[in-house]
Amino acid sequence: MKRIKNIFNSQSKDKGEFFMSISKIVNFKPKNLKYYKTAFTHRSMNIRDSKGHIVNYERLEFLGDAMLSAVIAHYLYTEVPSGDEGYLTKMRSKVVSREHLNELGKDLGLIKLVESKIPKGQFGDNIHGNLFEALVGAIYLDKGYKACEKFIEDRIIEPYVDIEKLEGKVISYKSLLIEWCQKEKKHFDYNVYEDTGNSSVKHFAVKLSIDHKIVSKARATSKKKAEEKASKRAFFAFQKQITKAAIL
Repeated sequence: MKRIKNIFNSQSKDKGEFFMSISKIVNFKPKNLKYYKTAFTHRSMNIRDSKGHIVNYERLEFLGDAMLSAVIAHYLYTEVPSGDEGYLTKMRSKVVSREHLNELGKDLGLIKLVESKIPKGQFGDNIHGNLFEALVGAIYLDKGYKACEKFIEDRIIEPYVDIEKLEGKVISYKSLLIEWCQKEKKHFDYNVYEDTGNSSVKHFAVKLSIDHKIVSKARATSKKKAEEKASKRAFFAFQKQITKAAIL
């Protein structure tokens, strides 16, 4: 018995540090390590398989996104029997929001495992969520739906999904603000322009106007982030009016 145990430990060791790291993250021993290798291969590596197909995590990211949506949708359908289609869709979006997936990827330290020719410090926040989705896709291909569902339950649903808290969570301040402006017949305008300043990284600045008056300003590394940041600031400036309009 002791000898069998030693052989098993030796085999695990031979599979290397990557195998052990993945096993620790997913809480089981992978059957086919190639899926996980692909899940952490960035397109900058320019790798192709024997058939000439490009090998990187992007296809697994697509698959993982679909699996996350399916498992979370099933959970919400079961847990909230009174929720209609619109409610369930909105709640699912909150659980699998890009911000949330990025945080999950960071918590698991997934970027440490990525193979890339680009320095890891140059990646934006979305790399963390992309890797998390790719990992989910790899688990599905390696172990099937049940194992994939258990991983999502253990890593997302049990520690993070609180129905009451999610109901009050804002996914997009920009969408919320635009909805309020349209409902109240207010004119709004996002004036976006490049504002690199002294930084070597390209930045965008935005001035948000409501009824032709600038109500907030923001600056970020992308137009989308700058608009969302300005919208958040405007939301808190008009929070009482927006909340009142939502109740009515």
